[in-house]
Amino acid sequence: MRGVPRLSFVVMAATTLSLSCSSASVPSESEVISVVEAFYGAIKKGDASAAMGVIAPDAVFLESGKLETRAEYEMNHLPADIEFESEVTGKRGPMQVKFDGNTAWVIAMTEYDGKFQGDPVSFVSAQLVVLTRDAGRWMIRSIHWSSRRI
Repeated sequence: MRGVPRLSFVVMAATTLSLSCSSASVPSESEVISVVEAFYGAIKKGDASAAMGVIAPDAVFLESGKLETRAEYEMNHLPADIEFESEVTGKRGPMQVKFDGNTAWVIAMTEYDGKFQGDPVSFVSAQLVVLTRDAGRWMIRSIHWSSRRI
């Protein structure tokens, strides 16, 4: 009889360990959204370094029929995005997050209104952000932006 409680304890401990290990690998919507929000938030604040801190080394960006590497985006497009975000108000809708293992994609719509470089701005931007998780850290691998006038 003495061995039964000990065996029960071992089984319970193994089950608890198994559940805690498997729940650590379950993707978290809030973790993914926080990475995307960190990227956009850094651009809004004008912090290029923080924005690029969540971008994977081999990331690609697609906008207006063009493809940019991470380096090209950082050099050419990011400064323009920072300038744009400093002048125009954007209202982002809810983010939709989907998972397939260690890959997540986020879809969101943002309405922009205001003036940029003296010209009126009024359009809706659709964003598709693809992230992957490596060693527990989510990184942006690709962003595709498209827009239409309101």
